[in-house]
Amino acid sequence: MLALLAAVGYGVSDFVGGIASRRVAALRVVIVSYPVSLLIVLAVAPLAGGEFSSDAMLWGAASGVAGGLAVWWFYLALAEGPMSVVSPLTAVLVAGVPVAVGFAIGERPGPLALAGVVLALVAVVMVSRETAETAGEAVDGHRVNFTPRVAWLTVGSGLAFALAFVCLHEIGDGSGLWPLAASRASATVVVWVVALAARQFAAPPRGVIRLALGIALLDVTANAAMMYAFSGGLLSLVSVIGSLYPAATVLLAMTVLGERVGRLQRVGMVLALAAVAMIAVA
Repeated sequence: MLALLAAVGYGVSDFVGGIASRRVAALRVVIVSYPVSLLIVLAVAPLAGGEFSSDAMLWGAASGVAGGLAVWWFYLALAEGPMSVVSPLTAVLVAGVPVAVGFAIGERPGPLALAGVVLALVAVVMVSRETAETAGEAVDGHRVNFTPRVAWLTVGSGLAFALAFVCLHEIGDGSGLWPLAASRASATVVVWVVALAARQFAAPPRGVIRLALGIALLDVTANAAMMYAFSGGLLSLVSVIGSLYPAATVLLAMTVLGERVGRLQRVGMVLALAAVAMIAVA
């Protein structure tokens, strides 16, 4: 349930972030949302208890660096390449790599849970896949192609997102929310450095700032839920449930914005629910 809560949080955050990024550059959104998320964690962490652990803090910081790089590379890939290729390829890496790492470290889910993992991987690709109606053929009037640069950015972002999940899993339990504070601090440093280098370090309009505050709250909720889920569950199972976040984004785009959703995506959302049920029951 914690992993599912995290998936919903990630998905809603991506939806709100997508709306904000239609108004200003994505970097101008995250340079606000990340430091605010750090302040939220610092305010709540003393209430959550936990003992300070240097190892846990290092793993938390590593997850933040990986997540910050992942967001940067992902937005670059979306800006330069076709979403219909970038989105599902990134999603399958985010879902699949932690599963492979889990098996490599000796995790062996039961048959039903394993079937749920496979079904979830299929669901992630189907839900993330852009339809012919929703996929953009061009960006700012220029035709986009899946160039070698876009391919490297896509693979890099998927691997970085997956690495962030693995690092969250390695934090373990007993440290409270302090590792999450380290994660948000390191992620803030990454996006600030990138924004300065890209000359996009400027406060967004007031309306976008309000959206960034919402993104920050969702970010903290999702990452805290994911961290606690990892502390009590298998990497190979928790990560794949957390990777179902595109379903929430697509559902909101369909209901709130009235966007058309393809049959493949609808089937993918049904499969995602079935996969969660299979993993939960196992």
